[in-house]
Amino acid sequence: MRFTKSIPNMFTLGNLFCGFLSIGYAANGSYKNAAILILIGMMLDSMDGRLARMLKADSALGKELDSLADIVTFGVAPSFLVYYTYFYQFGLIGLMIAGLFPLFGAYRLARFNISSSKGSQNYFVGVPITAAGGILALITLFGELIPNIVTTVLFTSLSFLMVSKVRIPSLKDVPLPKYGTIITIFLGASLYIVFKGTYGSFPYLIYIATPLYIAFLAYRFVKGKSRRNLN
Repeated sequence: MRFTKSIPNMFTLGNLFCGFLSIGYAANGSYKNAAILILIGMMLDSMDGRLARMLKADSALGKELDSLADIVTFGVAPSFLVYYTYFYQFGLIGLMIAGLFPLFGAYRLARFNISSSKGSQNYFVGVPITAAGGILALITLFGELIPNIVTTVLFTSLSFLMVSKVRIPSLKDVPLPKYGTIITIFLGASLYIVFKGTYGSFPYLIYIATPLYIAFLAYRFVKGKSRRNLN
């Protein structure tokens, strides 16, 4: 029983480790791998909360751990990725601009943590850091097709949108993990790997994570459909 309750936290720690590995890959110039690891982190992030509810293993520790993992994987890692691929040419100014993203992301997470119990379950206030970090990972993954000015505008916009008062639909009633994660994973990782033919260029972890994630999606879909039929 104790091991079962620790399973969601293991997924959260896996998310955090993906963020750490992404920073390492980016520092070594392996930018595609770094982006893919952020996407894998999104898979794990979309599963830990639902697993905690399924296993009745919700805890204050898990919620705090999730926020700490998110700021690394979807805040620090994407900002390093954008810095190493584009902002590095502006020197210290570029580094300072890249640092805005995790700062705003940390503020957004802190605000969410103290207000989530009072807010509506139908929307998020501000763009979630998970979605923002995933978008930056996608920009890097398809970097050769995206002009640098677009990267700059998106990076700046996402930084401010995270701390804005804009309401983003949560779609929590949809019987699948976060819709933004699904879009990011399948339009990003799958399309790039399949159409670019780069099967051997990415961490082997993706070949384990992707089938597991697809199985999880299928399970959630079938379970949600059966519930609707009963009602």
